[in-house]
Amino acid sequence: MSTNDDSPSPDTLRSVRVDRIAAGRYTATNPRGVTIDLGSGDELFSPVELLLAAIGGCTAIDADVATSRHAEPTGFSVTVTGHKIKDDQGSRMTDLEVTFRVSFPEGAQGDAARAILPRAVKLSHDRLCTVSRTVEIGTPVKSVVADQG
Repeated sequence: MSTNDDSPSPDTLRSVRVDRIAAGRYTATNPRGVTIDLGSGDELFSPVELLLAAIGGCTAIDADVATSRHAEPTGFSVTVTGHKIKDDQGSRMTDLEVTFRVSFPEGAQGDAARAILPRAVKLSHDRLCTVSRTVEIGTPVKSVVADQG
């Protein structure tokens, strides 16, 4: 049993609302009112691309916080790739990979940031990034049709 209080509470709840705007076009809104459009059109992020962005963004934030304490990066890019397949388990992503391309200025502060980057990425992957941890561990998703009456 975990020594942490891991029971659901109002403090642990996260949510977004997804509203249909038009055929194949949706807007996701978080509780702070920030929106992002998604859908099936070429000019929109697809849900799978948003999943990849969430994985990359989560671990990028962790690594950035740890390294930028020492030096501001001169370049910071994270690429997330995977293969969308259909098999007997249905549609899903496989072979997910997160690649960091980060550079820091020359000097002691840049050297410190470079030295910390691999540990920060590993810590994010192993413990901190809620998104990739959820994907790797596997969490059931329950779909409910609410009463519209």
